[in-house]
Amino acid sequence: MPVNAKTEDIEAFVAVVDTGSFSRASELLGQQVAKVSRAVGRLEGVLDVTLLNRTTRRLELTEEGLVYLQYARDSLNLLERGEEALRLLNQKPSGLLRVDAASPFVLHQITPLIGEFREAYPEIKLDITSHDNIIDLLEHKTDIAIRIGDLSDSNLHAKTLGRSALHIVASPEYLASSNVDVALSSLGKHRLIGFSSSASLNRWPLSEEVKLNFDLKASSGETIRQLCLAGQGIALLSHFMVANDLKNGKLISVLGEHLLTPNNREPVQAVYYRNSSVSSRISAFLDFIQPRLTL
Repeated sequence: MPVNAKTEDIEAFVAVVDTGSFSRASELLGQQVAKVSRAVGRLEGVLDVTLLNRTTRRLELTEEGLVYLQYARDSLNLLERGEEALRLLNQKPSGLLRVDAASPFVLHQITPLIGEFREAYPEIKLDITSHDNIIDLLEHKTDIAIRIGDLSDSNLHAKTLGRSALHIVASPEYLASSNVDVALSSLGKHRLIGFSSSASLNRWPLSEEVKLNFDLKASSGETIRQLCLAGQGIALLSHFMVANDLKNGKLISVLGEHLLTPNNREPVQAVYYRNSSVSSRISAFLDFIQPRLTL
């Protein structure tokens, strides 16, 4: 790192790249747009290169900017770890932490851990929201989002929490009342329950291609689970939300031998922006919940 390169200038550059604009970077950093722009300009002056090509419509990394970006990230992350280590020598993390996840994950995974987490970190105030669709962390002022499935290309940092297997499930009542055998070849003839919010969630990872007809849909995985429990049909759901139902016989897993694994709906990941003001709270939360999740 050049001697005269300031940490805040490097941080501004990385924030602009991560958010895709100077205005959104200013929101993330809590600074005026002009200040962020001057910081990036100073950094380019110190390095004597152009890091970003600016047009009225978009920002693009130059070749030099692309090379420098990874070194910038590494240097900021190293400083952040050092700062966190010093802070945690004398005190526990404190302040507001805003967490978002799909409603089934909140209900079945996060909620049971909240009491113990609050005892361990009484100075952290939690604000938990539920969105079944992917949200913009900046727009919703969210520090961490738990996402199920593979991530698309993203400027967010990601931490893998584990994998959750999929199950094709139905209630014993539905299976007893159905006049159609449960077989891969006849699956399309059953009453299938799908997602209304994302077509990709209605593409089941089966060993053979089968035409699936969804005559009942819902936007929330928890609603789909309740519909299955009520005997309304067959659905594909994650283990983390139906494990207890399978254990106590309220739902039955079928055609498991025809599900391909691993598949792109199994990963469970936490995503967040790098932000030193909340990083110790993020680390505390993720380090606490990861070993306690029942995925």
